[in-house]
Amino acid sequence: MTSYLPIGDFSRATHMTVKTLRHYHEIGLLEPADVDPHTGYRRYSAEQIPTAQVVRRFRDLGMPLEEIRTILTASDVATRNRYISAHLRRLEEELGRTQRAVSALHDLLTPPASGDAPAIELRSVGAVPAAAITATVDAQEAGTWFQGALGELFATVASQGLRETGPAGGVYADELFTLHRGLATIYVPCDGPVRPLGRVEPLQVPAAELAVIEHCGPPSEVDRTYGALAAYVSRHALAVDGPLREYYLIGQRQTPDSAQWRTEVCWPVFRTGGPDQRPLSDNGAACTTPRC
Repeated sequence: MTSYLPIGDFSRATHMTVKTLRHYHEIGLLEPADVDPHTGYRRYSAEQIPTAQVVRRFRDLGMPLEEIRTILTASDVATRNRYISAHLRRLEEELGRTQRAVSALHDLLTPPASGDAPAIELRSVGAVPAAAITATVDAQEAGTWFQGALGELFATVASQGLRETGPAGGVYADELFTLHRGLATIYVPCDGPVRPLGRVEPLQVPAAELAVIEHCGPPSEVDRTYGALAAYVSRHALAVDGPLREYYLIGQRQTPDSAQWRTEVCWPVFRTGGPDQRPLSDNGAACTTPRC
């Protein structure tokens, strides 16, 4: 004979609140073994306690209710393990983000020593032909737009038999920073005129004088690099109106490890000093060949 527990006793046995048990009944996740048709009282069987414990454990681990339902109704272990593994990967990614946030907070609380000041150089870059995609984008969507545009540019340059002549770059209007919506251009320097295709158009990236700093790590942490560059420009150079630039030396194309990504952040300035601190190639990146 089946023994039943009233909802209060089942709540104590499973450490789930009565409100939670009622909700799980309403959505069909954990239905009581018996409901009195006259009073509506819910009763549960002792055999339901292990299932309730599984549900509570998964919820404690942040698993969505729909996924828990799928696991409970799965007819084979492989399906259950697939959903559990997918949630484990999400937890690991979230842990990684949390660890990066903790590291960033530690950095904010620990000012850099005087000898750890970032290296900043003044650089003159010449005009360079490129394949480019330009659009007005929202700052919160900029990352997704950027990766899509970059993939399209690389594919177009390769399909037209052109040779990349330097790292990809970006030109960003002030409004993208001040209003979180503005004009953005992503480009890939190449050795010949690109034929317009889809969103891709030819572009002559104009010459510029820039203060340059290198950012190491993911784009989510680039704000401190921008801050250091702005502070330098305010003290040591004459800033001029004009879009900010970035050069993508190492990115997702080279490695999935964002900790190894390297981006040059460039602020437009009016130069009044001596020669460059290091020689440059025509596309604005540091030159490593003997002719430079």
